[in-house]
Amino acid sequence: MPLPPPPVGSPSAAPPARARSSQLSTKEVYRIHGRYQRGLSAAQATLDQAAMGKLEHGLALEMTRASFKTARLEGESVASGIWPNPQVWIPRHVEGTPDWFVAVSYEPGVARITDVMSSTPAGWRLVASAADTRATPARFPKIATDADGYATSLPENTSELLATPREVASAHLASLAGAELDPTFADGPWTSETVEFWQQERAQLEEAGWSLRLSYQLEGPVRSLRTSDGGALIWYAARSVDARKAERVGAKVTLKGSAAVRTGNRSFTRSVSATYGRMYVAHVPPAGSIEPVRVLGEWSDVLESHGD
Repeated sequence: MPLPPPPVGSPSAAPPARARSSQLSTKEVYRIHGRYQRGLSAAQATLDQAAMGKLEHGLALEMTRASFKTARLEGESVASGIWPNPQVWIPRHVEGTPDWFVAVSYEPGVARITDVMSSTPAGWRLVASAADTRATPARFPKIATDADGYATSLPENTSELLATPREVASAHLASLAGAELDPTFADGPWTSETVEFWQQERAQLEEAGWSLRLSYQLEGPVRSLRTSDGGALIWYAARSVDARKAERVGAKVTLKGSAAVRTGNRSFTRSVSATYGRMYVAHVPPAGSIEPVRVLGEWSDVLESHGD
């Protein structure tokens, strides 16, 4: 269960004079996130892809629209509704960079959802999200705040951590792409268990006369907030491809899950691939720590799938 959040700034808690006109207030942030949640719930109920363009941006938008397309092909609906009691963390305004904030919602027995929203030229949009749907989510670290209740964002190349945020993100994706365990990361569903899944998948495909090639490419910025232990929470995204190729005449392969839906549940005799959008949140310990990096949530959706 996530720790109770520290108090965040209120309209009466003024930031330093030089940032006063630019610093987001807690009231503004709750209004922005609430509007997003209401818009998302309405769009989910009708699978309205056009409406999502006013709510999300970048890979997040691609992923939600893709999930709507999959649902239509299945003839199914997608879950809709508003997550209760979100709690927010607002980084200090940094001149010349987009403002952003994090909203965390936790419903016991259902999920912990972590949303990242950022200002864009078109307005506020969701740019990243990750969920832990286990009955007991992993411990969530406390985000550090200053005297006014604001969080501190860290650059991608900060040296305060076990490794830079971008290095951690790249190492995680390399471990998944290579289907090889990396001792930098704690065991879990988005690290060791995913590696084991791909190892088993490759072994089964090879036995059936097929090969498997995996690719995970980092996409977009790596956002970070300092935690009270001197480490950081980081958010990052990737576009992954799992490509299967027949190495023996007569061998057939059928995909699973959403990828199968997107290919009409057909079997393939030559090649087939699926492209996914993936987003993660992870806790990186401070420099000098012997603790591992813990990946605390994921959001993934198939973007496209095709074969012959």
